Amino acid sequence: MATFFIEQFGCRATQADAAAIERQLVERGYESSADVRGADVVVVNTCTVTAAADLQARQAIRAIHRDNPAAQVIVTGCYAQRAPEEIAALEGVSWVVGNSHKPEIPRLVQEMRQRLSVGFQSGSPASEHGGFVPLSTIRGGEMLSSVASRARAEILTGDIRQQTELLAAPVEGGEAGHTRPVLKIQDGCDRHCSYCVIPQVRGRSRSLAPFVVVDEIRELCARGAREVVLSGIDLGNYGRDLAPRAALEELLRRILEETPIERLRLSSVEPMDVTEDLIMIFEANDRMARHFHMPLQSGSDRILGAMHRWYRAEHYARRAELVREHLPHAAIGADVIAGFPGETEDDHRATLALIERLPLTYLHVFSFSARPGTPAAELRNQNSEGVIDRRAGELRAFGEKKKAAFQANQVGTETRALTLNRSGADHGGSWTRALTTNYANLRIRGAYPPNQFLDVRVVGERDGQLVGVLA
Repeated sequence: MATFFIEQFGCRATQADAAAIERQLVERGYESSADVRGADVVVVNTCTVTAAADLQARQAIRAIHRDNPAAQVIVTGCYAQRAPEEIAALEGVSWVVGNSHKPEIPRLVQEMRQRLSVGFQSGSPASEHGGFVPLSTIRGGEMLSSVASRARAEILTGDIRQQTELLAAPVEGGEAGHTRPVLKIQDGCDRHCSYCVIPQVRGRSRSLAPFVVVDEIRELCARGAREVVLSGIDLGNYGRDLAPRAALEELLRRILEETPIERLRLSSVEPMDVTEDLIMIFEANDRMARHFHMPLQSGSDRILGAMHRWYRAEHYARRAELVREHLPHAAIGADVIAGFPGETEDDHRATLALIERLPLTYLHVFSFSARPGTPAAELRNQNSEGVIDRRAGELRAFGEKKKAAFQANQVGTETRALTLNRSGADHGGSWTRALTTNYANLRIRGAYPPNQFLDVRVVGERDGQLVGVLA
């Protein structure tokens, strides 16, 4: 039986893509390998949000070829969509498949394995080309290049804007075991922020039909899931592409009414989509995790305009304050970009000042990385690497202060936490890791199995995590 391994990079959206590919390969009779060395086919699912992500992917591809030179390597994902020729030049790559044709991978693997088995037969055409025979046609695809040689990969990609299929399956496993599966319900983005390459590599916004979402969550519950995380590239835009049109708020109400899921958590939602109606759903139902992640990016109105963001600092502040008014103990996280082109020290200080007065509980800080083909990459007044690093460090320090203040406020409270699959022991005895409704990492004293809801009293903090005991 042929085996495969998926090397995964990037965000929850790419993880969901990989989960869908894995599901389809298993359905076709392929067996998942425990590691790269035991795989006949390796699928490398890439990210391209920063130059560092591109570098990480290239290094991984070289390592895979070094460790398993016989493997057929298929590189896909956002980097493959953005720069297929760049990846095709890497040694060991058999195919580069853009996001536009990612659903084709299971069929491609099957045909590739078939032609390889033919290729090693004596006297076959493939034996003249190191075991490869070029595919004569690709259904529904645009063949940009095709070279029947190990020295050069074949490329399958096209216009991502024509993509209408949403490739997704629940992401299970990983650090949290099967306790918190992630379900991608939306992909693509229509907003076109000046720094972001996502619309180029993931296409237009598209959504999973509500009945499909409900069915997937029911199946996850039947397999034992007690918390599900809904994710998307632009989650607040969910359903606007569907006919009839749907809305995220409508979907949440339907999930709560039609499934037994005990806790539902949202990933990132843009600030202007955090409406009073959405907040009311959280306030009215304790099955909704008290957690909002709202990208900020900058606290300077001038920089927000240059970023092509569609709100200003006070708009964002009002949304964060509205969450705090209705949900006093909710976690509120934010993404922030350090060193956007043209960002001055005054702009940076404006961001720090806004963060300091907002009721945020944690930050995700990103150093600006110019992405080819984006308007921001062409702007003048690019900040130096040293300036970007310093500003990113200052933002992270503010984020740590916010996190510490939030955790201090949790001491003495009682909460409901879901045990994860990490446990351990120290001089204080055994402990079990858990996650609270408001996204706080918690060490519960004692050993407990994963995927259990426990009522916990928070008694202190240790090594950056809260410490709790059974209430």
